Amino acid sequence: MSQIPLHFPRTRKVAALALALLSFGVSSAHADATLDKIKQRGKVVIGVLVGGGPFGSIDPTTQQPVGWNPELARAVAKGLGVEAELVQVQTPTRVQFLLSGKVDLLIASMELFPDRAEILGYAPTPFYRVGGAAATLKNSGISKWEDLRGKPVCLSQGSSYAKPLEADYGALVKGFKSSSESLLALRGGNCVAAVHDNILIRPLLRSNPEWANYHSPIASELIPALSVVWTRKGESETIAAVDKIIKDWHRSGWLIETEKRLEIAPPQALLQELHLKYKNGL
Repeated sequence: MSQIPLHFPRTRKVAALALALLSFGVSSAHADATLDKIKQRGKVVIGVLVGGGPFGSIDPTTQQPVGWNPELARAVAKGLGVEAELVQVQTPTRVQFLLSGKVDLLIASMELFPDRAEILGYAPTPFYRVGGAAATLKNSGISKWEDLRGKPVCLSQGSSYAKPLEADYGALVKGFKSSSESLLALRGGNCVAAVHDNILIRPLLRSNPEWANYHSPIASELIPALSVVWTRKGESETIAAVDKIIKDWHRSGWLIETEKRLEIAPPQALLQELHLKYKNGL
């Protein structure tokens, strides 16, 4: 499997998260007890991001989270032999939910970057790969990331796409509480593009007639990175247990089947690579 290089330097956000970690008083002793606590209460609490589309939304009938992230969260609970309690999180606050102990794990569209890995723990086997995509009006004239220079771009607060958009492409970033608010701002003319995970943008534009005047014209993904399950730092037993579950998903082909059932297209080559790898006992 090809690896995505982790090249982002330490930022002010890292320092802020480190301060949050200290303020919440999360110690290694506390972290090591997490798996035991999950087993004792018979339940694992998992933070999920449900921004809409096949990767996470709210079922209008049951009012329960459905889609890729929620299904993975419930499958983690099944693998641990406990019940699942899913907690909706927002991009700006998802890390705080984990550090404060409001959730045990995060499956919340939060990819693997060095600043996050300095603060949090994670199961090393990825379950997907995600990059940024831009939604724009079809007559915007935008065809590459460089075309965003000097233009207002909407995204979620705390998004990992903010830094490269500002530093590498000179975009004027405008942060919103959620991807839904960001996309509404795009439709309201407050920005020329909205940048979010490709797994949100491309299915939305492909399947929703309300977005018929919009497209995703930039072929390359912005900072593609691996999707992982996040823990608190030092939770070695929890990490090992979750990582085994993810490897079993790859070995059995369950992730490929789930991707197909949820009609996520195009199918991701990474899942095929990892299925072959673990099926052959590597």
